[in-house]
Amino acid sequence: MPRLANWAVIGIFLIMGFAAVAAGRDFLMPVTMAILLFFVFTPLRRFAERRGVPDALTAAGITLSILFAVAVLAYAASGPISRTMTNMPLISTQLEQKFENVRDSVADLRDAARRIDEVQSGDRGEDAALPAIRVETEGETTLASVARYAPLLLGQVVFTLILLFFMIASGDLLYLKIVQSFDRMRDKRAAYLALREIEDSLGNYLGAITIINAGLGLAVGLAMWAWGMPAPLLFGLGAFVLNFIPYLGAITGVIIAGLVALVVMPGLFWPAMVMLTYLGLTSLEGQLITPYFVSRRLQMNTVVVFLAVALWAWLWSVLGMVIAVPVLVVMRVLAEHVPGWEKFGNFLAGDTPPALTDEDEDEARDLVEAGAEAEDGETARAATAGLVDPPSPA
Repeated sequence: MPRLANWAVIGIFLIMGFAAVAAGRDFLMPVTMAILLFFVFTPLRRFAERRGVPDALTAAGITLSILFAVAVLAYAASGPISRTMTNMPLISTQLEQKFENVRDSVADLRDAARRIDEVQSGDRGEDAALPAIRVETEGETTLASVARYAPLLLGQVVFTLILLFFMIASGDLLYLKIVQSFDRMRDKRAAYLALREIEDSLGNYLGAITIINAGLGLAVGLAMWAWGMPAPLLFGLGAFVLNFIPYLGAITGVIIAGLVALVVMPGLFWPAMVMLTYLGLTSLEGQLITPYFVSRRLQMNTVVVFLAVALWAWLWSVLGMVIAVPVLVVMRVLAEHVPGWEKFGNFLAGDTPPALTDEDEDEARDLVEAGAEAEDGETARAATAGLVDPPSPA
């Protein structure tokens, strides 16, 4: 009974924790982003400090560089996005015409819908004399949505950069305070090593992913230019940004490329080729390039990554999807240094997790392999129980 009560308390704590994270997104998002960037740029700050550069000057240079990069990306994307929004009515008309043949293939459903409309607009006996009430709702335009969310987004960016500046300018003060919070020297050393490993892991992961995404953006932009697509620069920038979101970013890019191709290209064959080109480039990046250049030690369980992306998307929308994997990297490093979290770190690991210091590891592996070789449930239970030898695969 006490064990059940403990699990109930843990469940309530998790529910309340997720609710608090979702409710405090406007504050927690920039704070989380600033902390992740702090770990990424701390090695650079330490490198500059050894060469006599003041920490405040390094912090100013880093924050201004980030601000400049964001401004350049926004300026490069503003022109194509503005033209797209201006031509949105024409684009909608062209898409409707493009799908005319598709609607013809579902004529039965269209006829059924037309009959329903005729019934609704025809005579209704006594109710026909009643006046028809038409309710019109005025939806918010895209420009109004941008104007409403732009101040909040700009404020979060500014808050992130200011917090990042103070964290970097403080030097090793944060590390010192964290290490001083432990009593024993062994714990102090373990905490400092964990912080340094988070630096290395986040820096290596985000550095490699940024370079790979830049190459993918260049390849996608050139491919869209070769296909004669409009605004190939925007496609390249989009591929670069979207690829920070595992799985869902690539799918979104493929869909956007296909919709634009439907507008500017005749028929359905050439739009399909554009989509396949985008899909082929992202698949090449995801299946070959990233696994080769990203350290195997930083690779994650694909199921856990997908669930983490979905969870953070639910909590923090787009930015949550971007930070999902870096947060997993931090949790993976912490699991390697916190006693009792070793198996959790093993669960987060990819296809080749590190060996655990567990005397039952070989027995667990033999148990799983014996059950996997069985053809049905009964044979698997017998094999794992040691009653019969597992059948050899055909």
